[in-house]
Amino acid sequence: MTTLLPRSAFARACLVAVLGLAGCTGCRLLEANVPAPLEGPLLPGQTGGVFTTGHPTLASAVSAFFGVRPEPEQPFEFPHNIHVGQDIGCTEYCHETVLEGPVAGLPSVRTCLSCHRTVATNRPRIRQITNMFESGRDFAWQRVYGYAAEAHVRFNHAPHVLAEIECATCHGDVGAQRVAQRNVDLTMGFCVNCHNERQAPVDCMTCHF
Repeated sequence: MTTLLPRSAFARACLVAVLGLAGCTGCRLLEANVPAPLEGPLLPGQTGGVFTTGHPTLASAVSAFFGVRPEPEQPFEFPHNIHVGQDIGCTEYCHETVLEGPVAGLPSVRTCLSCHRTVATNRPRIRQITNMFESGRDFAWQRVYGYAAEAHVRFNHAPHVLAEIECATCHGDVGAQRVAQRNVDLTMGFCVNCHNERQAPVDCMTCHF
């Protein structure tokens, strides 16, 4: 059977380059012809108009397609290694709603001061937290883990914790870090393999709804 693809490597490379150029040109034309939002400020990186209804720019759409995510920059350096080293439980003190439902919860300034009103009050970091509380400010944490909206994944922490799945299974060795990092690539394959090993449901509606 004959093929329509060129046989030489050079010709194939030229074909890929031409198709890529055509695709980029089409994207620019599409982006140029999409009207700007009727109201509201532009999103970060948006120069006017939108590439799709879900992404403000072509770059953000491509990043979402390939699963490229920026590293989160936290507003406050929370030393996990110190707290875990003191046997302070993740679920008992800091992530208080993890046993109640899907969201683990993130500690607020008030949560930190429940201990640090009397503990290590002279440390610069604790003084910073105290000043934030007195001025009515709170942490603006950025999510370290999470799924793109189009994946329709609804991760529920509670059944995993109740099944005694160690936090490190999904979050890695957080106790060895000063700031939480994305240690595990939570792909569908990772989750399905874990469910199969533990004989947990793997039907689509378990996670996608």
